[in-house]
Amino acid sequence: MNLLILILVPLITAIAVFLMRNKEQVKWTAFAGASIQLILSLFLFKAFNDARAAGNTAQMLFEQQTALFKSWNISLHLGVDGISVAMILLTSFVVVAGVLMSWKVEKMTKEFYFLLILLSMGAYGFFISLDLFVLFFFLEIAVIPKYLLIGIWGSGKKEYSANKLALMLMGGSALVLVGMFGLYFGGGKSFDIIQLSNIHIPVATQKICFPLLFAGFGVFTALFPFHTWTPDGHSSAPTAGSMFLAGISMKLGGYGCLRVATYLMPEGAVEYSNIVIVLSAIAVLYGSFATMMQKDFKYINAYSSVSHCGFVLLGIGMLTKVAITGAVMQMVSHGVMTALFFAVIGIIYERTHTRQIDEMGGLLKVMPFTATILFVIGLCSLGLPGLSGFVAEMTIFMGSWERTDMFHRAITIAATMSIVVTAVYILRAIGQVAMGPIKAEYLHLTDATWNEKLATMILLIGILAIGLAPFWLNNLVSPGAEIIMQKIQLAK
Repeated sequence: MNLLILILVPLITAIAVFLMRNKEQVKWTAFAGASIQLILSLFLFKAFNDARAAGNTAQMLFEQQTALFKSWNISLHLGVDGISVAMILLTSFVVVAGVLMSWKVEKMTKEFYFLLILLSMGAYGFFISLDLFVLFFFLEIAVIPKYLLIGIWGSGKKEYSANKLALMLMGGSALVLVGMFGLYFGGGKSFDIIQLSNIHIPVATQKICFPLLFAGFGVFTALFPFHTWTPDGHSSAPTAGSMFLAGISMKLGGYGCLRVATYLMPEGAVEYSNIVIVLSAIAVLYGSFATMMQKDFKYINAYSSVSHCGFVLLGIGMLTKVAITGAVMQMVSHGVMTALFFAVIGIIYERTHTRQIDEMGGLLKVMPFTATILFVIGLCSLGLPGLSGFVAEMTIFMGSWERTDMFHRAITIAATMSIVVTAVYILRAIGQVAMGPIKAEYLHLTDATWNEKLATMILLIGILAIGLAPFWLNNLVSPGAEIIMQKIQLAK
């Protein structure tokens, strides 16, 4: 399969959307383009599995390389492993759902959909890039659309939130850029990830560049204490913007921490693993307790995302194959789960015009479909068996428990405590919104429309596919985690 198609399809879709004049044409063009992306990702998944089944054991499949700037050894080097394919599948599901959830956007519709599709192009390019410079380019493509989506189509303190998000992410990007050039000059003047992985980068260089790259990418995935943009950004963004931010953009950071920082600098990963673990555990617990204090529905999901993404970094920091596999599974699970949560919040807000949970109540009576999805996504968030949240978090816990010393065991136990806290705030919030007497002004509310139902069902399929049959995702991700672990074991 030619991976360049994954970049060209959203690019062509974005251009086509921008050239449209009729709003209905814009919507259907964006939906058609997003649907093609979903079909391509499913085809890629099948082609990847078929290649592995046929005996292709290459680290990266479907590789292609075109020189861009020979003097700097920069090339458009593309390729995927199981981890990349999992991230591409996640992106395609969220993109389709995000387009459908934006069906009623009337303000600058063409520009709105153009930016959404541009975000998806940046994500696809990031996940398939095997050149650090090109990877960084696609990472930056996503920053400006986020800023504009919040600043123009957002709500509440949207200007403040947009500026805060842009400044924080630009700060993270600056750290990534410095660390990336450190690797370039310390690793034989190459940006190629495969070439860098096959040479031994000096330990002194790793000790300097690892924290720069891990912290830089960590800003994108809400690494404590660089998480503060997350609640404000999510709460002020439009529904599709929140879905993209939490479902996809935060995963760019987790993927970067794993693919670039940990994989290329195993000695650095071992050196700083305890710091990563402590910061991740703080994020897990802090995010959970901070969520309990929230009354705004979007802030509840935003702070819980800090906690759930803390599990991703915790799994990476534990440096075991099972924990790293769990971290990737958590990225996929949380991406689908939190995108669905924000979609449901958007459906409710559009009808009630409030996000304060104490102003709602009894919505199950008038919005049975939406309330049912809300119950399912809440149970997924608190880790109910049969749903994706349980599979991903339990895999991380099992991998963490493999570290038998007191420090790692204590951190693992502390992290599991967040499950109880999550159950408290999730059940309380859902109970207040869906159960109890309904207010008179809400008796006329209508349930989800066709596009909202289709968007939620697409994401729900992802949650159930992971929760009920997790082995397909585990088998997809495990070989990539094994390659990373081989380098880490040599570094220990």
